[in-house]
Amino acid sequence: MESLLSSSSLLSAAGGGLCLRKQNLKLLSLSGNRVLRCNVVAKPKSRNNLVSRLDGQESSSLFLLCSRHKSRFQANATTGQPEAFDPKSKPNSFRDSLDAFYRFSRPHTVIGTVLSILSVSFLAVEKVSDISPLLFTGILEAVVAALMMNIYIVGLNQLSDVEIDKVNKPYLPLASGEYSVKTGIAIVASFFIMSFWLGWIVGSWPLFWALFVSFILGTAYSINLPLLRWKRFALVAAMCILAVRAIIVQIAFYLHIQTHVFGRPVMFTRPLIFATAFMSFFSVVIALFKDIPDIEGDKIFGIRSFSVTLGQKRVFWTCVSLLQMAYAVAILVGATSPFIWSKFISVVGHVILATTLWTRAKSVDLSSKTEITSCYMFIWKLFYAEYLLLPFLK
Repeated sequence: MESLLSSSSLLSAAGGGLCLRKQNLKLLSLSGNRVLRCNVVAKPKSRNNLVSRLDGQESSSLFLLCSRHKSRFQANATTGQPEAFDPKSKPNSFRDSLDAFYRFSRPHTVIGTVLSILSVSFLAVEKVSDISPLLFTGILEAVVAALMMNIYIVGLNQLSDVEIDKVNKPYLPLASGEYSVKTGIAIVASFFIMSFWLGWIVGSWPLFWALFVSFILGTAYSINLPLLRWKRFALVAAMCILAVRAIIVQIAFYLHIQTHVFGRPVMFTRPLIFATAFMSFFSVVIALFKDIPDIEGDKIFGIRSFSVTLGQKRVFWTCVSLLQMAYAVAILVGATSPFIWSKFISVVGHVILATTLWTRAKSVDLSSKTEITSCYMFIWKLFYAEYLLLPFLK
């Protein structure tokens, strides 16, 4: 099948080195070959990093060695969109398999889930004697069940977004072809079953309902069925993330420790209310920011994110402003604490985070997808840092 690759790359060899030049290129795609999009203009110094073969005008294939994930991909000029991992380079070791699963699980969300549950659980601690094996057993039950549900949700999202991820995130196992769709379905189904099984045998209703509501919202967010796939609608997508990250995680897992582990009556404390309100702001920021670097693929596949409709720059600075407002409120709340140590840690900690965010935001080049993505991961680090501060707010 003949196709035109616009604004892509023309390979040329000169002086033993290879370079990539942006140019329209008309090529033939070979039967059975799949595509990996390459947007980066680079000048590799070694043939180990880039090997090419041009056979006149008959065919062309480009092999890229992805050093970050130690995976080799094959790209042929068709539509310029990635489709599959080179079958000859499928993972052949335990380390490769572990690396693929690590990327499939979206580790930044895993870390966020673990830290949030740990932090919220300690909000229920009222005295030193509460810190016991019973507490840690309850935390472990919640963390394991939630991580399994987390992997179900992010895995389902990847299964539903394979074509989009070939443009936005070609390094993910399903988008690259390291995982087949059947493998992805098997992983997602297994973790879904194990999560609910553990939630049921633990016997904690707050934990079970946290898993159930997360399952409903995570499924509705991603799956491509009538009236579902809510991620297509920017406001609804943001509300889904807010509901899970800001409300369910804070309240349900707190109640799991408060009522199931400690056997105490339901009580909404000042730190819990603050944590829920603050994380509502943070969840909105994450929901908005995550689409900023993915604007290209979202446009192609009709995902009407705020970044697509309002523009990357406007959404970027809206996110920064929302977080600065949240930090200002956190500083005021911390300053009113009756405990000197709580006041000091809360105020100083949030001043540092607010200053660091502002400094980082001003240095971001919004024309660079790499820098925007890096800043998005920095936002997640601020998210982690906030959960480290919350237990000190009294």
